[in-house]
Amino acid sequence: MELKEKILTYLYYLKEQSIAGLSKSLSKSTPIVTKAINELLDQRIIVDKGLAASTGGRRAALYSLNENLDNLIVSISIDQFYTSIHLSNLQQEILGEEVDIKLDLTDPTAGVAILTHLRIFIENNHIDTKKVIGVGISIPGFVNSTTGINSSYTEDNPLYNLKKIVETEFNIPTVIDNDSRCVAWAEKEFGSGINSTHSLVINLNWGVGLGIIINGEIFTGATGFAGEFSHIPLSNTNSLCSCGKRGCLEVEASLKSAIDQTEISIQQGEYSIYSTLIKTMSNKSNALIEAAKIGDQLVIYQIGKIGFMIGKGISTLLHILNPNKIIISGRGAEIGNILAPQIQNAMNEFSIPRIARMTEIEISNLHKTAQQKGTTALVVEHYINHILTN
Repeated sequence: MELKEKILTYLYYLKEQSIAGLSKSLSKSTPIVTKAINELLDQRIIVDKGLAASTGGRRAALYSLNENLDNLIVSISIDQFYTSIHLSNLQQEILGEEVDIKLDLTDPTAGVAILTHLRIFIENNHIDTKKVIGVGISIPGFVNSTTGINSSYTEDNPLYNLKKIVETEFNIPTVIDNDSRCVAWAEKEFGSGINSTHSLVINLNWGVGLGIIINGEIFTGATGFAGEFSHIPLSNTNSLCSCGKRGCLEVEASLKSAIDQTEISIQQGEYSIYSTLIKTMSNKSNALIEAAKIGDQLVIYQIGKIGFMIGKGISTLLHILNPNKIIISGRGAEIGNILAPQIQNAMNEFSIPRIARMTEIEISNLHKTAQQKGTTALVVEHYINHILTN
């Protein structure tokens, strides 16, 4: 990434920054950064925001991206059962959205449906595609962000190479990555991972994903598939996982597992307000989370169980990666007050105390917005240079 691109990326994340701050962050000399800043000012890509607050010395000038830039970003955040599409600008403002579109990824028509919704979204929001610097897609599965291939699907399924299909149909540069890596990136840049160089970000959603941050960077592994946390064989049940194997952590440590067990208990005669909430809430995870917030005992018990299993899985990772922070993110972060004690209990039981004591558990405040923020940032990381040429 060239110096100007790096400066623009930092200004996207930080919104305002001084030359001294940029020089330190970029490990570049002040004269080199000053020259680049002056050129960006001349191009009106950035603007002078005035002087920073006094700290006792000379006040530094602050710079930001020009608020009048009309560049846009489209992000498509896909999970196992729901998809959301957002339109945002370079000020991190959401200009349009369609959230919780019900789409089951196991349905062979899901890929075509995503394209249809994107086409309608562009039309309804009157988006000039020439102003869109890129489309970002985050999706569960074995995603190779370099090739754009999601090998969780067969080659005849549009989800196999959704990136290429979107680029071809809409003529917009497109980037794709695994949903949990995008969530981890959001935590790194906007959330609980800002000041942490070694973190594990648990994306608790319908499944349970993992983003690994090492030395401040997302770790992807040799072939791009690092972080398949949900398929560690720790389950004591014989339930079949979505991957086709048995014994995977996911079957006992996900929102879907908590929902399934709650519904089974209700069918067996136990009471839960979840059965009332689900009649008015189309999204089962929202109904589960709301029931937990109300204090429903059955739901809280089931959530506690998945928290303990997540903690058991984390204990395995602690001994290998020795992170300084565990971040619980995704939809499940909304019930972090229930999850955290159970996660800690499992870590106390299964981890070497010296390692467990050095690892902090933090519940993200980004919740389910993390995926959208990370998916949008994915576009910035790859295509911010487009505002230099447009």
